[in-house]
Amino acid sequence: MIPVTKSYLPNKENYKSYIDIIYENGWLTNRGELVRELERRLQAYLGVKNIILVANGSLALQIAYKALDLKGEVITTPFSFIATANTIAWEGLLPVFADIDPHSFNVDPKQIKDKITDKTSAIIPVHVFGNPCDIEGIQTIAYKHQLKVIYDAAHAFDVQYKGKSVLNYGDVSTLSFHATKLFHTIEGGAIITNDNELSKKIRLLINFGITGPTSIESLGINAKMNY
Repeated sequence: MIPVTKSYLPNKENYKSYIDIIYENGWLTNRGELVRELERRLQAYLGVKNIILVANGSLALQIAYKALDLKGEVITTPFSFIATANTIAWEGLLPVFADIDPHSFNVDPKQIKDKITDKTSAIIPVHVFGNPCDIEGIQTIAYKHQLKVIYDAAHAFDVQYKGKSVLNYGDVSTLSFHATKLFHTIEGGAIITNDNELSKKIRLLINFGITGPTSIESLGINAKMNY
């Protein structure tokens, strides 16, 4: 048997050294030292412009929908963990399923085209098992119909596509750092975007819209990663 969902556990002494940092500075959440360090290191390692750490992969998707102001219908794949469709419905959007390519198991762009209506606002493909989607095919459709693209990249940590991280494509990509993933933080997730203004908006959304000790600029929720 190959235990594909068995969680990797770090060396106890290395792990303890990070716990010691938390005890020394007493900073447990609200963008602490370790979260900021992890964002910097992941940004450099993955070769992405903006990465925002959040509490889990489902919240990463939900915040992305809010940040891009999605409405109506979104086209996605039926071949994914329930979180993909669940988060769409939870946010009051209608998931519309386009069938998959039987060879790649990823959503088929030809099937996407047939599902577009005047109520469609986005495409939410999934890189299944770390196998990149037909990015060019999806992007061509998105440009033509002025649709947003959010890639659920929960299985695609450190996957390369045409010489760069697959996370650099679409308007937003999201990651899950759940304990069953190759790279995990027990629970956790991330939102990746090349759009600096969108990144700023996302940082507000994950922290109640707070911009200062007495300033709240927008609606928001608590989606921050701890530490």
